[in-house]
Amino acid sequence: MPPDPFAGDPDDPSMELGDHDAIYPPLGEQERAELLADLADLAVYQALLEPRGIRGIVVDCADCGEAHYHDWELLRASLEQLLRDGRMRPHEPAYDPDLSRYVTWEYCRGYADGVTEIESSR
Repeated sequence: MPPDPFAGDPDDPSMELGDHDAIYPPLGEQERAELLADLADLAVYQALLEPRGIRGIVVDCADCGEAHYHDWELLRASLEQLLRDGRMRPHEPAYDPDLSRYVTWEYCRGYADGVTEIESSR
């Protein structure tokens, strides 16, 4: 992310928008632990599914009711930003995603569990 051109400037125009930290309180320890677990899971899912042609994860958005398609790296960056800043910045939706190349988080979890079960039974 590029540096803020107004960092430290007392005339920063964004100051008129109010205190953003008040809107986004710091993450609690449990939230941080859950995000770290999600990031670890995401790395496993990507390692297992990317070689099979899966580009990322589809998430049903509770706010707008639409499906959001996240490539592996975009989702990782968003989760890392949430961990660091306590919020995610909006981003452009995937352009014309191939729906067959995105799976749900639940699918990823089930796939990883299946691979683990097969590997442990050998």
